[in-house]
Amino acid sequence: GRDGKIAKPRQLHNTHWGLVCPAETPEGQACGLVKNLSLMCYVSIGSPGEPIVDYLTMRGMELLEEFDPQGARDATKIFVNGVWVGVHRDPTRLHNNLRTIRGDPNYLIEEVSIIRDIRDRELRIFTDAGRVMRPLFVVEYRQEHAERKGDLVLRREHLQKLAADKEAVVNTADRDEEQEIYRDMGWNKLVKDKVIEYLDAEEEETAMISMTPDDLLELKHLQVTGQRMQKDTSDPHARVKPPVNPSISRYTHCEIHPAMILGVCAS
Repeated sequence: GRDGKIAKPRQLHNTHWGLVCPAETPEGQACGLVKNLSLMCYVSIGSPGEPIVDYLTMRGMELLEEFDPQGARDATKIFVNGVWVGVHRDPTRLHNNLRTIRGDPNYLIEEVSIIRDIRDRELRIFTDAGRVMRPLFVVEYRQEHAERKGDLVLRREHLQKLAADKEAVVNTADRDEEQEIYRDMGWNKLVKDKVIEYLDAEEEETAMISMTPDDLLELKHLQVTGQRMQKDTSDPHARVKPPVNPSISRYTHCEIHPAMILGVCAS
């Protein structure tokens, strides 16, 4: 309870990054126990898991009751909302396919979590309600855009479309038609175009997130030339940051802004 003398439950945990404000908490008894959400934090509302099981079956998943464990010892286990539903022999292709259709309202909504644990040979999918998530920029990973691999999916045309959508006024009497139009505008369009993905704490553990787009440029420069970029020391207000770790092979996501870890009051 709040009267306990144990300090551990009151302290920040690594998985709170970007989800819980590190500064805003009451003083006194409730310190650290009462938390505030960060600025761009989102709580999932949930969706049924049965359609995903049907989709996975069409994509080559072998149902648990039909699987012969002697036939494929290295098959990857598939979990949907914590329930082991089957196995798959090509998890890389399945994982990429699920990420591609996520954000498309006709297939997977953006709040579905897809976690691939390579070490344990597991693919975990969560669609339940109450998961705390946050949006991140996606770093290009698709084979059809191999020339832009390692860059943000966000392009200048996306920003121009955002500016145009801000000026646009939708005049329609039909509410369903209005919702359909708004789905292809603004933030929703960025999610649909895979520019932004929502990640929860568990999926973040399998992601490599850069703090700023500059880190992506530094890593690319290091991998191409084998040398670090020269830092500009003329700007006294430049952000002080550590050099890019050469052991990083690639980033998967990028922070929208470092200040988004703060809540409404602290920001």
